[in-house]
Amino acid sequence: MTSLPERGAAPPSDSPSEGDAVASAAASSSSSEQHSDSSSKQSRTSILSSVFTPPFGIFEGPQDSSPTTCEKKSPSSSSGSYGWSRILRRIVCTGSMWRLLGCNKVLTSSDVWFLGKCYKVSPEESSSDSESDSGHAAFLEDFCSRIWVTYRKGFDAISDSKLTSDVNWGCMVRSSQMLVAQALIFHHLGRSWRKPLQKPYNPEYIAVLHLFGDSEACAFSIHNLLQAGRSYGLAAGSWVGPYAMCRAWQTLIRTNREQAEVVNGKENFPMALYVVSGDEDGERGGAPVVCIDVAAQLCYDFNKGQSTWSPILLLVPLVLGLDKINPRYIPLLKETFTFPQSLGILGGKPGTSTYIAGVQDDRALYLDPHDVQMAVNIAPDNLEADTSSYHCSIVRDLALDQIDPSLAIGFYCRDKDDFDDFCCRATELVEKANGAPLFTVVQSIQPSKQMYSHDDGLGCSGDSMVNNDDLDGSGETGEEEWQIL
Repeated sequence: MTSLPERGAAPPSDSPSEGDAVASAAASSSSSEQHSDSSSKQSRTSILSSVFTPPFGIFEGPQDSSPTTCEKKSPSSSSGSYGWSRILRRIVCTGSMWRLLGCNKVLTSSDVWFLGKCYKVSPEESSSDSESDSGHAAFLEDFCSRIWVTYRKGFDAISDSKLTSDVNWGCMVRSSQMLVAQALIFHHLGRSWRKPLQKPYNPEYIAVLHLFGDSEACAFSIHNLLQAGRSYGLAAGSWVGPYAMCRAWQTLIRTNREQAEVVNGKENFPMALYVVSGDEDGERGGAPVVCIDVAAQLCYDFNKGQSTWSPILLLVPLVLGLDKINPRYIPLLKETFTFPQSLGILGGKPGTSTYIAGVQDDRALYLDPHDVQMAVNIAPDNLEADTSSYHCSIVRDLALDQIDPSLAIGFYCRDKDDFDDFCCRATELVEKANGAPLFTVVQSIQPSKQMYSHDDGLGCSGDSMVNNDDLDGSGETGEEEWQIL
């Protein structure tokens, strides 16, 4: 059997955009002018305070509250600042402010779906008598709280390559780090978590950032990912596709788990990982198959038999066309962002990977890894660390029909009920696919079929369950592999 090759062209170097510079300058200037008012707003811990400067904090909610879809909030009780909040809200919702903040285009009146959350950004909301928070502001607060991982320079050389930067070739690795980082944030802190302004930071938040530092000492660094993915073509200086990247994560997490058992028993990746591949017809275009029995076995093995279910991360590599994405898949891709379990998409333009975290109309909203920053390694106990290089206020967009057809979708399911809900939504999505689904869901795999056939795959055999002897808890078997992407 033959394998579809991973794309090998190195993406062009992207320098920081003019919008970045304008946004940075504006934020710096505004912060300076309003410094005298900031002391009275110290209790506001939202990330919006650092983006809009403190006076904008008057329409923020408490740190532990989360923006909910179309939910109305009651006005502030006795504060006379509510009138000002309406004025500032109108400023924030104007096109000029959004351009100043770095958006390539002003958001339309359509809903924004961002990692399972819906934001109403209708321009009418800024001029109405509604007492709700601005949909624009709530969306930007959420966007700015997501972990942003970019090109870095100045880190220790990767293996024997002598490379101390991943500029021009590491965007796929960085995009995958962003997706996995969101899964860890959702697991430890919840979907409603927003980055606070005040320090000390939450220990779990700092611990997650430490995992993605640029050194071999950090579990999920670019150094360790490249080492884990060597058998799939990952190498310093070379660009790889999403399928190989998903397999590299599978290998790295298995290795990390084995080392943790030997050293201190501390688990850096507190969930099972399921890389969903196709059935025996996968090479000829068959959709990947989510097997419920396989997921159950992975969770059981992750817990070492102590409980029947665990949190689980699903990565679904896909090829949705040849040179360009087949338009019939675009509505289905958009709908995956409405799943509460959504972790977005690892993909972008051909040869240029990004982390797509939201959609609006026919546009994908993404975090761009192509900005170049100096390497930083945040100590896990440094709750006062400067984490600004891991967050971005620049909302970039891309037409969905320009996305590379080779991509991977991520989903995080916290427990069995969450996984069951995911399966129900995925099954409904299959019914809308007119015979061409993104992926399918089945209870079990027939004995004559085998989803994976490699030491980095999942073996399905027997009447309904996987062969327990072939699994080690991260979806590994010992057969020869065929590659569908």
